[in-house]
Amino acid sequence: MKRKFYIFLLLTLAGLAPACKKNLDVPPMNVVQDPDVFTTSNGITSYMARIYSELPIEDFKWGPNTGFKAYFYGSPSAITGEAISRDQQNSTETFGYWADAYLLIRECNYFMETLPDYASNFTTAEVNGWLGEARFIRAATYFALVKRYGGVPIIDKVLTKPGANIDDITQSIEELKVPRSSEEAVYDFIAADFDFAYANLPESNQKGRANKYAAAAFKSRAMLFAGSIAKYNNITLVAGSERLCGIPASKAADYFKASYDAAMLVQGKYSLYKNNWIPGNKDAQYQNFVNLFLDANSSENIFVRQYKYPDAAHWYDANNVPYQLTGGVSSETCPTLDFVEMFEGLPKNADGTIKTVDANGQYILYDRPLDLFTNAEPRLRATVIFPGDLFKNQNIEIRRGIYTQNSAGGIDKLVPFGSTSPYPSGKFVGSATAVQTAYELPDGSKMNPAGLSGIFTNYSGQAGNISGFSIRKYLVPDKPTSEVQTNRSEQAWIELRYAEVLLNRAEAAYELYSLGQGGNYQQDALTDINAIRERAGASLLPSITNIDDIRMERRKELAFENKTWFDLRRWRIIDKEQNNTIYRILMPFYVADANKYFFDPRFDERNSRYTFDTKWYYEQIPPAVIGRSTNLVQNPGY
Repeated sequence: MKRKFYIFLLLTLAGLAPACKKNLDVPPMNVVQDPDVFTTSNGITSYMARIYSELPIEDFKWGPNTGFKAYFYGSPSAITGEAISRDQQNSTETFGYWADAYLLIRECNYFMETLPDYASNFTTAEVNGWLGEARFIRAATYFALVKRYGGVPIIDKVLTKPGANIDDITQSIEELKVPRSSEEAVYDFIAADFDFAYANLPESNQKGRANKYAAAAFKSRAMLFAGSIAKYNNITLVAGSERLCGIPASKAADYFKASYDAAMLVQGKYSLYKNNWIPGNKDAQYQNFVNLFLDANSSENIFVRQYKYPDAAHWYDANNVPYQLTGGVSSETCPTLDFVEMFEGLPKNADGTIKTVDANGQYILYDRPLDLFTNAEPRLRATVIFPGDLFKNQNIEIRRGIYTQNSAGGIDKLVPFGSTSPYPSGKFVGSATAVQTAYELPDGSKMNPAGLSGIFTNYSGQAGNISGFSIRKYLVPDKPTSEVQTNRSEQAWIELRYAEVLLNRAEAAYELYSLGQGGNYQQDALTDINAIRERAGASLLPSITNIDDIRMERRKELAFENKTWFDLRRWRIIDKEQNNTIYRILMPFYVADANKYFFDPRFDERNSRYTFDTKWYYEQIPPAVIGRSTNLVQNPGY
């Protein structure tokens, strides 16, 4: 009897934009038979659209607590220290990506087992290319599993019987009691799948689908993760002869070399986006970096996920634009001062913190809020919106309040450095709601204390800015305010771009150098990092002094692209960064009698503390999964 498999045909010609997944609310499995799918290019396209739409990408719809297809409030960046958010506090990923992963793996395996029966309908190149795509998607899915759980069951064939129903598919791993493989074995399996994909995929493919260089780039990412685990992880779980959590340190160089070699395969095929870039011109460099994330024809884009309103859209603009540009959600991603201070061009104290007071300990006054950031690295301004910056031809008004006392003798700090205390009453007027009572200035004019996008101090329910900064990266600068609504954004998500390949190669090269592997790895790392820094408008490094130079560059370049969370985890440093940590903010105040501004750096006024439990380096396998199989071992600490 021929096997039968249901395919979501509605995605056939609509591009490869993902659709909101229903709760396995599907027709019977025998609605579409194999010959209906596997004998025509349209049928194959339908299948591919289905499995690409399920690819586990931490994109606009990824939420740490809600999964990959969620419409959410809160920013994933608010669990990394990049930003704070009203609706996303200290936490880890909790949605339990397991059953959906094995459903997708089954779809890949089914495709690979069934397509050869119909190969005579197509050319050899077509068949090999499609098999390469299936192996690419399977590898990416296993990577999503292994970076969360360590070793997982490796399933490389269809386990359920012909005509199996949906419950059989979701429970097959547990019912057949397939044990977890070692973490090392899973990474080796991923590498083999990406190698097959690279060998068989075409040089170019439809936008939103993988080509051979996407396979190489993804391999460079996965192998870099494996090398980091081998070198830095100290959590071990052994079951029988399998090391389920952890990779022997002796394997680190092998994985770093695999990452380096895979990145080298992409060289010359893509390039850093510099369409609007002019040497020494900060404005041009800033605009170039802004455009990078919105140019569909960017030379840097290796693998993207497309969105299109109304069938498949997301919430990014509505979630993140400054409050004055929407009447809805807004300002969910409020970059921290800790993040902003990573960049060049800001006035800084000897310890690297931003300089806002003079030698007498009194606030430095500015004519405009933007004056503090005059020399900021162009990449920073293209990543975050400063107080007083222009966006959509509007001055973005972010204020904490209006200082109302006499400023003639200077203004002392409102609260001591390091204090978590509230601001003192009587020295300034603030605002408790988005509907503000205007304050009358000495010249008789009136000013709203918080501005149109500033902090509204009853934090619940209001959408004002809570850190002093807003996100700029990925926002559409010409999107009409009337269209800044939930589920109305359609900019594509760039899952992997050439800058990351350079960063992967630089990190892998420096790690190989640090492990004494010889070669010219140290110089290779410097060359790649300086290529990134030059495009960013930053000064070039004379040398790389340690791995932190590369990690810092990665955090700046890939900020708010949902990469930092897993980087901090693979480096095994987030528990040190988040140790009862309160992130810092930078709030501007308007001085009423001087018609000037000062900035106050302080801890987040909400006193929201972040702590990373070391057991989170390996996530909890869903308890229901463990309960169904005596052969599956839970990760440590759960």
